[in-house]
Amino acid sequence: MAKETYKDTNNNTQRDSEVIKIVDDMTLFDDELMSKVFDKNIEATELLLRIILERDDIKVIKVKGQVEMKSPYPKGRNIRLDIHAVDGNGVEFDVEVQRNVRGSHIRRARFNGSMMDARMLKEKQDFKELKDSYIIFICQHDKFKKNKPVYHVDKIVRETGEIFADGAHIIYVNGKYRGDDAFGKLAHDFNCKKSKNMYYKPFADGVRHFKETEKGREEMCESVEKYADKKSEKSRMDTLINNVSLMMKNMKCSLEDALNALEISGKERTLITKQLQK
Repeated sequence: MAKETYKDTNNNTQRDSEVIKIVDDMTLFDDELMSKVFDKNIEATELLLRIILERDDIKVIKVKGQVEMKSPYPKGRNIRLDIHAVDGNGVEFDVEVQRNVRGSHIRRARFNGSMMDARMLKEKQDFKELKDSYIIFICQHDKFKKNKPVYHVDKIVRETGEIFADGAHIIYVNGKYRGDDAFGKLAHDFNCKKSKNMYYKPFADGVRHFKETEKGREEMCESVEKYADKKSEKSRMDTLINNVSLMMKNMKCSLEDALNALEISGKERTLITKQLQK
């Protein structure tokens, strides 16, 4: 990656100072930055997985950030993976970064795994051909509050105590851990705002590009602005939906009459109609 130093230009000085501050404060615990740093970055992804799995034999062949997996059902829930990687043996990895406890709910791991598994086998393939999968949560908090660097979740046969090796693996990494080992350095790097303070060069190079080079920083700022616009639009639509619902309830009027009274038309009318007719 290019290592030129980022400098403010006229365009950048005109940019909203709030956006600049958001980018400055970002760490790898922000999925937008994390996804960009690891997207198509084989070297950094291999290092990440080798640290977490404590193995040196992992060879990543492809990796992509922000991968959407859609439910096969019209009203089913979709998911978006922060990082989706595949190794040379066809093993698939989903890596998620989470700042809060809600985002790392244990049933989310189950759901993500099911969405990945459903896409692994082709028609008439035998179930034994299903490759291993890893759902990895890198949490800024200590998920199980035991001060361990990492937590491996395994299925067991209750009556025998033997591992039920179905190939599904769930791992939680403790981002609060500060031991003097690879996990401690990993947690440290994920909390760093500046690349110069990071231990691992592949991570530092990615952060440097997106926060400290003109091209990368511009891309990050644009992503933040798009996210803000999308969030603002969602908030506006939620307000409209709420207003229509309240009018229908308080005025005892139909959906059609409420939409007409509030002069809602076009795409907004279609979206609100679909939402309220569920």
